[in-house]
Amino acid sequence: MIFWQMAALRSCRNITATSTARIFVMTSTPLKLIRRLSSPEMLCPTVVAHSAAAMGEPSAATAQTRTLDLHGTPIAYRVLGREDAPVLLLLNRFRGTMDHWDPLLLDKLAVHRRVVMFDQPGFARSGGVPANSLGTYARTAVEFAARLGIEKFDLLGFSMGGTVALQLMLDHPAAVRRAVIAASGPGYVPGEVESNRPSPAEVWQVATKPTNSNEDFLYLFFEPSATSQQAGKAYLDRLSHRKDAFAKQVEPQAWQSQLQSVAAIREPDGSLLTRLGAVRHPVLVANGRHDIVVPTYASYAMAQALPNGTLKIYPDSGHGFLFQYPDDFAAEVIGFLE
Repeated sequence: MIFWQMAALRSCRNITATSTARIFVMTSTPLKLIRRLSSPEMLCPTVVAHSAAAMGEPSAATAQTRTLDLHGTPIAYRVLGREDAPVLLLLNRFRGTMDHWDPLLLDKLAVHRRVVMFDQPGFARSGGVPANSLGTYARTAVEFAARLGIEKFDLLGFSMGGTVALQLMLDHPAAVRRAVIAASGPGYVPGEVESNRPSPAEVWQVATKPTNSNEDFLYLFFEPSATSQQAGKAYLDRLSHRKDAFAKQVEPQAWQSQLQSVAAIREPDGSLLTRLGAVRHPVLVANGRHDIVVPTYASYAMAQALPNGTLKIYPDSGHGFLFQYPDDFAAEVIGFLE
């Protein structure tokens, strides 16, 4: 009996960077088998098997933008992760595109999920006319997934994408397994408390500017604290890692249609809150502790109204908490989905 000794891989969590790995083999063992036994796959099976980069998968910064035809409309989309992994369908925020998702968060999610994102018709890289109803946005998401051969999926909806996710679960319950609702709301939420007051007029004045600056994003999505602002700047920097980021923006007609689509649910009689008892799916509701765009109080209300709702609130953060805590949020999402 002899042993084959080699330097341990620095990427392996189970072996320190300075240690050596020893693999015991018989003197008659063929060299080909020895090389196989000392390969990264054998030494660090967990790291290799769970690393999208190791499997040659594209990162969010380099993933190809593809197009499919949906009822004569070209829909732009991207896919990350293994083809055999469970599907996580992303739904964009108000005025959001595929390019606004944090590349770091996407890459973390794609280690465990086949992450699928797209621009709705009439938005950014997709053709067609923007819809002006939540039901249409929800139906389009289901039909888009079906065109990819995906009949059932998990959902992650951010901001207005979370509201669309609620509508989707109500209208197309069979299409969804589990859902994550991030920094979102069901529309009107009763409660005469300070934390449930509508967003200040200044918030929507900034959110509906013809063009938003980095300072606008830091104001809307992050807390004024030094730590939150620093995290916000790091997020904005990560967005620039994609060379063709923001080649297409959301036109005013599109985001104005989004506002029209949620007008009805802002009224007590139209709110989705009273309908959430019919949502039987497991749902993770998450937000920052002080969301000035969609008051965090709405997250508490949703978690209570959903029969299988779970609530997670992140400290020192607001509307963009998932980009402030990409590692923690990715782990929370994967843990919930699995």
